[in-house]
Amino acid sequence: MNSNDRKFLKTPLFALHQELGAKMVPFAGYMMPVHYPSGILAEHNHTRQAAGLFDVSHMGQVVITGDKVARWMESLVPGDIVDLCVDHIRYSMFTNETGGILDDLMITRRENDLFLVVNAACKASDIAHMRAHLPTDITLTELTDRALVAVQGPCAAEVLSRFVPGVADMDFMTYAEISLCGADCMISRSGYTGEDGYEISLPADRADDICRMLLGEQEVEAIGLGARDSLRLEAGLCLYGHDLTANTTPVEASLLWSISKRRRLDGGFPGDNIILGQIANKDYKRRRVGILPTGRAPAREGTLIFDGEGHEIGRVTSGGYGPTLGRPVAIGYVTPEFTAIDTEIFLSVRGRKLAARVAKTPFVPQHYFRKA
Repeated sequence: MNSNDRKFLKTPLFALHQELGAKMVPFAGYMMPVHYPSGILAEHNHTRQAAGLFDVSHMGQVVITGDKVARWMESLVPGDIVDLCVDHIRYSMFTNETGGILDDLMITRRENDLFLVVNAACKASDIAHMRAHLPTDITLTELTDRALVAVQGPCAAEVLSRFVPGVADMDFMTYAEISLCGADCMISRSGYTGEDGYEISLPADRADDICRMLLGEQEVEAIGLGARDSLRLEAGLCLYGHDLTANTTPVEASLLWSISKRRRLDGGFPGDNIILGQIANKDYKRRRVGILPTGRAPAREGTLIFDGEGHEIGRVTSGGYGPTLGRPVAIGYVTPEFTAIDTEIFLSVRGRKLAARVAKTPFVPQHYFRKA
């Protein structure tokens, strides 16, 4: 690590990444592994076929405690938190007064509190945002002494079951507290790849030895940020700061499914008049869609989208090559009249107009474990 890199934070697994030969890059204030010697393509395919271990310790972990904490959380997010069952998880987002998304996050309801995981680039602003609205009877604690790792892929449950019997019976978007190699850990059956898998919060001082133990299993390999991005893109999952921003509403982002019927009726969150108005009146100027470009040239973020007559109708917000699909894939925003599946559109790539079509996401089947 050169002198310019010393201003960046390191996760508890930094030394392990270096030992494994990772290419380290600055990301969200941390030095993070973008890939290991096998490369992004191999790491992507390994996660789809077996099990990948991801260091996501740069993300924020927060516990919020107090009377009626779920009701308070609903004053900041459009998600249904009051009706969320104990040990279950809900995806939601912080919104601003104009209905824009400040960040998306995972909220776990525990017996006596809420456990939140927020995006790395937004965690300082998220915590400041929550503290600015915090009543005196509610306490917010950032967990700075814990690492966070994800085990993702079709072999994830089998691998973890060797160390923690019973985790294979967990349902998608549920939470448990477990002992892993004698360490007190918090585990959720969730992830950011479209595959079955888990995210595990563990003591920072045990992260290295526990991850070495997991990597000792034949099915498990370390995976970097590069493959994490291609995996989530194929799964049609949003990346904050790209597909979601403070100028994008949940309706425009095609995240209407995350707002329950009760919240649509009750409101009570920032920007509710704008968001609920968009729902009721279908009054929005753009929507997020999946895009399948023709040919082999990927459409990167910022690529302009046109209709057949050459009128600009939108912009790509995430794009690249989908290794599982074997072709380029993208996510972007277009005006409402072009959102129907299979609508023909055109992308401006390297000075050429390339044909594409609007596509359903996810681009590859999701394999989340859901009990019947």
